Amino acid sequence: MKCYAVIDTNLFVSVIMSKRQYSAAFIVVQMLFSKDIVPVYSKEILQEYEDVLNREKFGFDKKEVQTYINVVKENGVEVKPSPSGKILPDMKDLPFYEVVLEKRDDEAYLVTGNKKHFPAEPFVVTARELLDIIENMRSEE
Repeated sequence: MKCYAVIDTNLFVSVIMSKRQYSAAFIVVQMLFSKDIVPVYSKEILQEYEDVLNREKFGFDKKEVQTYINVVKENGVEVKPSPSGKILPDMKDLPFYEVVLEKRDDEAYLVTGNKKHFPAEPFVVTARELLDIIENMRSEE
């Protein structure tokens, strides 16, 4: 069973800031390292990770940031999304939405801490919801 997921930048921000090892976001990010979740990304998403996670206001450790970006690149699947024509409340979120649409044949999910920024779709989920989906997939095997 492979679970494909587009990881919104806010998940990485949450994990790096909080370091709560039992949070759903932390577990999802750890599952990228264990390859239980296959990250799906585009060049635009990688650029957003780079730009946001390296902002001075956060003061994140540059090596830690690079580790997260590397796990996405090394364990993930890069796609070139087609334009969706969608208008989102924050258009900077559009690359994430278009990438998940491109990978929906593989039942990919968009994992975010801000579901309200995206259309209400069953594949736009929180970290907790993704963990529940994965648990259900495993119990059906």
